[in-house]
Amino acid sequence: MLAKIFLLKRKNSHDLNNLDIYSYPEDIDKKENNEIVLKIIHGHDHGSPVDPCRDDITAFKKNKDTNANSKPFVISSPVSQIIGDQNIYTVCVNSEMLIGLIFEKDDNPFDYKEIYEDLTHELLNSERCCTFKDDLEIENFLITMFIDIKRFGDETLEKVPEVSYQPSGLFTKVFLFGIDEVGKTSLTRRFKTGQFNDNFFTPSKRFNIEYIQREDGLLSIWDSPGQSTFRERWLLGLQDSNIMIYMIDVANQLRFEESKREFWKIFNQDEFKDIPLLILGNKIDLINHNIQDSNESLERTRNEIIEFFEFEKLNNSNWKFVFTSVKTSYNIETALNTIFTLVSEEDLKL
Repeated sequence: MLAKIFLLKRKNSHDLNNLDIYSYPEDIDKKENNEIVLKIIHGHDHGSPVDPCRDDITAFKKNKDTNANSKPFVISSPVSQIIGDQNIYTVCVNSEMLIGLIFEKDDNPFDYKEIYEDLTHELLNSERCCTFKDDLEIENFLITMFIDIKRFGDETLEKVPEVSYQPSGLFTKVFLFGIDEVGKTSLTRRFKTGQFNDNFFTPSKRFNIEYIQREDGLLSIWDSPGQSTFRERWLLGLQDSNIMIYMIDVANQLRFEESKREFWKIFNQDEFKDIPLLILGNKIDLINHNIQDSNESLERTRNEIIEFFEFEKLNNSNWKFVFTSVKTSYNIETALNTIFTLVSEEDLKL
């Protein structure tokens, strides 16, 4: 299973030690990992990123002079390396950069050779989505690579126990999103472990992907970062989702307008309107301390939220609204069951 993707980019063509390092979903500390970084470079090219790419790059420069439409990037074949406990698979780009995948120890990187080569060429030479001149552009490129290669591993290579699953088959991708501080990561942890940590309030800055095995099937939950600077990435993570979960903090009405605006930015895009949708009104315990005995109050609050967010406009979509309290575990099992119900209803339409 893919654990991390990184890019090593030389600041100075004459100094291999002077590198810009990008990685996803976790940062690589250059100071602490300097020796490993140099070993990656030496392991790929026996000491210099130029050598294995030299013939290709020479041909590239000649073609560039005579053909303005030639492909802008020359990409080497992947090289597999084992460095310590790191299972690494790298490609060289234009003799200036290394793009690397880090897999779990028992994975066979060559299973990913075709998708790695095809995707790199497609993004760089067909779609031309990255020039490697802008940090945000580079980060989005790495995220796209990571998501697509990880999806390939999840859906094509990973072995799932042979159990009779209903209704969603063997694999359901769940995309969990919403603005920051609504409880998405806490929900994912509650789903996976049944636990809640009252002292865990660090905002997510990366897609957190967790796997949950149920009798109904295998859930891959993509917990997305909710801070404003990361919301553009929602569109990347949403691709190929089987169901969307949008989470609202019902106790923070000061941010209702922001939450509403971000929801409709996504849902107004036609490509996502046919995906089942579960809306979770979280932190209901903060506005109603006697949840179990106040159905009338809950229904009134529910109607007010639906009216404010204009969820009635979703009438032609497959959606449900459920109140939750991740802290008290209220309706957590209901939310899980609703995921499979919505996906099942969608399957029946096919």
